[in-house]
Amino acid sequence: MAENATYAALDQYIQRLIRESSPDHTIWNVEKLRRGESTNWNYIDGCMMTALLSLHQITGEQKYFDFVESFIDAFVEEDGTIRTYSPEKHTLDDINEGRVLFELYEATGKEKYRKAAELLHSALEDQPRTVEGSWWHKDIYPNQVWLDGIYMAQPFAALYQKHVGTGDYSDILKQVAIVRDRMRDARTGLYYHGYDASREAFWCDKETGLSQNFWLRAIGWFSVALVDLLEILPDTETGKLREIFSRLMSDILAFADPETGMYYQLVNLPKEPGNYLETSGSSMIAYAMLKGARLKVLDASFGEQGRKTFEGIVRTNLSFTDEGLNLDHICLVAGLGPENNRRRDGSIAYYLSEPVVQNDAKGVAPLLMCYTEMKRR
Repeated sequence: MAENATYAALDQYIQRLIRESSPDHTIWNVEKLRRGESTNWNYIDGCMMTALLSLHQITGEQKYFDFVESFIDAFVEEDGTIRTYSPEKHTLDDINEGRVLFELYEATGKEKYRKAAELLHSALEDQPRTVEGSWWHKDIYPNQVWLDGIYMAQPFAALYQKHVGTGDYSDILKQVAIVRDRMRDARTGLYYHGYDASREAFWCDKETGLSQNFWLRAIGWFSVALVDLLEILPDTETGKLREIFSRLMSDILAFADPETGMYYQLVNLPKEPGNYLETSGSSMIAYAMLKGARLKVLDASFGEQGRKTFEGIVRTNLSFTDEGLNLDHICLVAGLGPENNRRRDGSIAYYLSEPVVQNDAKGVAPLLMCYTEMKRR
């Protein structure tokens, strides 16, 4: 499909997303649709809201902003409490959707958005930490750091410091540095999915605390977090971040599929039986490269590589029908534990056993994020 036709079809699909979704029922959350659950405050919707606000910035079309405002208004009460959000669960995933609050507050002046941001910030202040100072991923994962947790919480924390707090980014930078020091594999340059600082989780190496493998979407979330932080933080604070991000982008490039520019579910094992080119993580890496090049953190060649990946996804995994867009080869979910779910052990067999689905927001939202960067070029 030619570029203009692809963009037109994507734009039409986005209109369908808006038209057929509401705060209580979103057509992009396959997990909840499968379980028959209503929408709650969650990171998947947060990714979609972030992408739609980016489209508003790029196009100037008010409908994108209005949808996000209406969606968030359905959860944020006048006193700043958030419907369906439970701070006592101490889950970093639930922080992510809060990153849109700052833009909404700046545009509308509604105090409830500032109050909701304060609520989420207070929750982070109470978040349990490892002995090294990293936030636990969730209460049910004690002493564990997961790559995706950096994306779920740190951009929000940075936006809070920028718009509300004192501009102290030291804790954010420290937690990213801990991930780099503990979770990066020196041989490949890739990052392991999880790390248990206590070395007690059944899935971890008892000497290093690390999980066994390199899961693409975890690395994708981490990459998106880094490049988003590079946009949020002042230049005087980004020296180490630039180094960590640039090194990761250079290292993962060696694992790109030569034909499509995409990346495998298990990044470094392309010949493993059952391994596949996965669209959500590939979209995230493409987004990170495109944005990194736009911010001039990366060489322009990385922007071209991001474009190649985006176009490879569109060519091989995106189809358009009368009903809209179909995006293939999305890993529905993957995780490590908890203790009562030993199937999630971080093994090769585990990652390749999780369902591969169409149209889930964990793939659609990153593709739209990537699309916003393509439209900025």
